[in-house]
Amino acid sequence: MSRKPLVALVGRPNVGKSSLFNRLVGERMAVTDEIPGTTRDRLAAEFEWRGALFRVVDTGGIEVYQPKGTRDENPLSEGSIEFVPQIKAQALLAVEDADVIVMVTDGLTGITAADEEIAEILRRSEKPVIVAANKIDHFKKTDDVVEFYTLGVGEVFAISAIHGAGVGDLLDAVYNSVQEIVEMPAEPEEDQHMRIAIVGRPNVGKSSLVNKLLGEERVIVSHHAGTTRDAIDSELMFHGEKVTLIDTAGIRRRGKITPGVEKFSVIRSMDAVERCDVALLMIDAVEGITDQDAHIAGYILDAGKSIVLIVNKWDALEKDSHTLHEFQQQMKDRFNFLPDPPILFISVLTGQRIHEVLETAKEVYEGRYLRVPTSALNKILRDAMHNHTPPIRGSRRLKILYASQVSTAPPLMLFHVNDPKLVHFTYRRYLENQIRREFPFHGTPIRMSFRAREGIKDK
Repeated sequence: MSRKPLVALVGRPNVGKSSLFNRLVGERMAVTDEIPGTTRDRLAAEFEWRGALFRVVDTGGIEVYQPKGTRDENPLSEGSIEFVPQIKAQALLAVEDADVIVMVTDGLTGITAADEEIAEILRRSEKPVIVAANKIDHFKKTDDVVEFYTLGVGEVFAISAIHGAGVGDLLDAVYNSVQEIVEMPAEPEEDQHMRIAIVGRPNVGKSSLVNKLLGEERVIVSHHAGTTRDAIDSELMFHGEKVTLIDTAGIRRRGKITPGVEKFSVIRSMDAVERCDVALLMIDAVEGITDQDAHIAGYILDAGKSIVLIVNKWDALEKDSHTLHEFQQQMKDRFNFLPDPPILFISVLTGQRIHEVLETAKEVYEGRYLRVPTSALNKILRDAMHNHTPPIRGSRRLKILYASQVSTAPPLMLFHVNDPKLVHFTYRRYLENQIRREFPFHGTPIRMSFRAREGIKDK
């Protein structure tokens, strides 16, 4: 079955992995950056090459250090270095999940002990590996990268991530290595029913919630392995309609894992999020909100999926009369970039408010496919402009003629204006809030496109 292959960028620090990451996803980032409040540390994103869709993850640099008491003129010489264990584990986790690996090296510095250690890890993975010898800005220097073939991991390409030189040839090799599984943009599936992904950090109760929901419904149609690794699909009937639950069972702790490594479990949530309509992001009430929770929430938003925030283990938290209000405020502050998501406080252990989970997901799902009549949308627009005049830039004022909804799941609103450059993100957010006040798009991102209409002249 076709899907979006995962490309892992692996290498030591300062070889240009992030530059290559930005080069690959640059255009797509420009799209997602139109959403205010999404300035998060990005772990993974999508890009397109030769009509196929890929996902790429930047693993961060695998570092080496010199133990105390060691004074070697060459800190990378044999016997004088050690690899920071948790950072090495990051690469191992990314490599395990990747379909193809791009090992990024410094083409000017040449092979280092760190490169050799990384190459050894990659050889054991038995995954397709392509070497990107970065920082080669001049074609005449491409012969300098021949030495990287001695790493014995794969074909070597001389590139400049900053300037884009050689990146096309590198991507052709990536495409060819996973051609049999690449996903081409396709028509929507005919079998339209609600698909819910349960995602979150390890040990927050994802699988337990799935079991609880299936047990209460007691109408399981089938159990089968999901189309992606480490995800299990279960089907049930809810109010007479089929629902698919996607449990990301593969997200699990590996001993004592540092936060830097733990955030890489988001990689395994990506497949589930891609296939769902509504994502239930589970948060541990006792441990509180973490950076990894924000990472996963950000990916759900970027993927255009609807979201419900589920706070589990609410029964285990010591509470007073202010606890609920304070926790709700923390959620709103930490997830202020999300589109007004519903928040449920549950206990899988005791069954507290479990009955509200599917009901809430259903409401969010229905809002996802809601279509706003053009007349109603334009009334909202007129009232909004009357109450808050469009902004002026220099001597020019933004003029919005009319708007219409052009698609659903997620909803896309098209605004015809005199000049899209006059649309400030604050006014965009203001218009979105006015739409949300009138229509139940809770937990669902609203895409807004501003298009210049020919023939409009400023007065």
